[in-house]
Amino acid sequence: MSHPPIIGIDLGTTNSCAAVVQGDGEVKLIPYKGGDYTIPSVFAIDEKGNELIGSEAKRQWQLNPKNTVYGAKRLVGRSFRSEIAETMKRVVGYGLRAGQRNDVVIDVGHKEFSMQEISARILRKIREVATAYLKLPIERAVVTVPAYFNDRQRQTVKAAGKLADLEVVRIINEPTAAALAYAAGKSLRETVVVYDLGGGTFDVSVIEIRERVFEVKATGGDIFLGGMDFDNAVIQHVLKDFKSKTQIDITTDPVAMQRIRDLAERTKCDLSSREQVAFNIPFITMTQQGQPLNLEMPFSRKQLEELTSDLVDRTLKMVARVLVDCGVSTKDVGEVLLVGGQTRMPVVQERLTRFFGKPPSKGVNPDEAVAIGAALYAHSLQDDTNLKLQLLDVIPMAIGLERAGGAFHVVFPRNAAIPNAKQLTATTSYDQQSELAMRIFQGDHGEVAKNELLGDFTFSGIRPGRAGQVQVEITFDVNVEGILTMHARDPDTGREMKTTVRVTSS
Repeated sequence: MSHPPIIGIDLGTTNSCAAVVQGDGEVKLIPYKGGDYTIPSVFAIDEKGNELIGSEAKRQWQLNPKNTVYGAKRLVGRSFRSEIAETMKRVVGYGLRAGQRNDVVIDVGHKEFSMQEISARILRKIREVATAYLKLPIERAVVTVPAYFNDRQRQTVKAAGKLADLEVVRIINEPTAAALAYAAGKSLRETVVVYDLGGGTFDVSVIEIRERVFEVKATGGDIFLGGMDFDNAVIQHVLKDFKSKTQIDITTDPVAMQRIRDLAERTKCDLSSREQVAFNIPFITMTQQGQPLNLEMPFSRKQLEELTSDLVDRTLKMVARVLVDCGVSTKDVGEVLLVGGQTRMPVVQERLTRFFGKPPSKGVNPDEAVAIGAALYAHSLQDDTNLKLQLLDVIPMAIGLERAGGAFHVVFPRNAAIPNAKQLTATTSYDQQSELAMRIFQGDHGEVAKNELLGDFTFSGIRPGRAGQVQVEITFDVNVEGILTMHARDPDTGREMKTTVRVTSS
């Protein structure tokens, strides 16, 4: 009896999607409801205390904005005091507060949830849908993450899988997965740029495809730039316009705000195929005299482009940086692949056409490519496969230690190939020292304080001796998933340290 297949899951900020390679080698998207292949990444608790996930949660969002969680992927592995949490507090209808580990927790329906619990609910739903569709117990998956996710965020996704009774066999980067989908069944030798602008995150990767070998040359991104920010530009414009006409501030009315959020997203999508639409919401609020007020204004594609031009600029600056990082010029690029729903915006395609001197490829479906690539890779990991794919990836930002005085000592530079291992030798700094403590950070800033703390490590059981006389060899090991493990040994005694440390959020 062969094992149930390993499925591929694209765990997205706004929508998630799953796919599987079936016995005949064909990739199938796993249908969700009524022919839809994407599951909204939305979790809610209704007034009766029922947990809702996906479409059911999205449907009741307008009436229950305080207990409906969306965009949670932006907060995965983030500390509560980060500017990302600050920004999210201003734009979402649900309440955020600090958890015990300085992470973000959300209060929904009088219960407290961590980010990994929310992600686990969505993963569990995908697992149930896949199990029902394939009529096989699905227990293993390859899950994708933004290339720009740091170690802590990758760890959180693995932990969410565990909570959902799903073994995350491998974590791979979304742009790499899209390149796998693009190259499937073709014998290619070319360099592609994957431009991935999704609901909550932006990634760009330069990938060299050599038949079944996919080598990432460089990657970059912004995990706080995506479709939600384009929606938000529309929302802020509408609120300002309404206030100037009526002197009424509706930001404190959660239901009115949710109606505006919904229409902002719809308007943005409609403007991809039309030049102008009406932005109308009847009975949005009341005047002081108790008269109902409607919100009515025209909205043009040109207006949307003006409101969001700085967001598009930010993506193109990142594209330029990544090309410089790997020494690839625009004319070396065979194809530009578009991934993520926000790439349907005409101005994004126009700007990329100008940048690269040719239009982007229509070779992959922007909503489905990542799940398809994840499924192809999942299939290549199975015992009975004849499809062997090799991924050579990189870490998105430097990993290093805190030096005395707050400088950042880089162990692995940005875009270092993975898997990768480095060894450092540390010496004791005072007599009879029995422990060695260090703090590990990830980021691209020369000052430690501006990077993300991955964790504090204490290696204990050091042989006592005079200061500077005792050495410890520390090995840093980044695996194929971009996750860091560390261990230490005393070269004089050959003794391995008592602790093998996995990076965890402190």
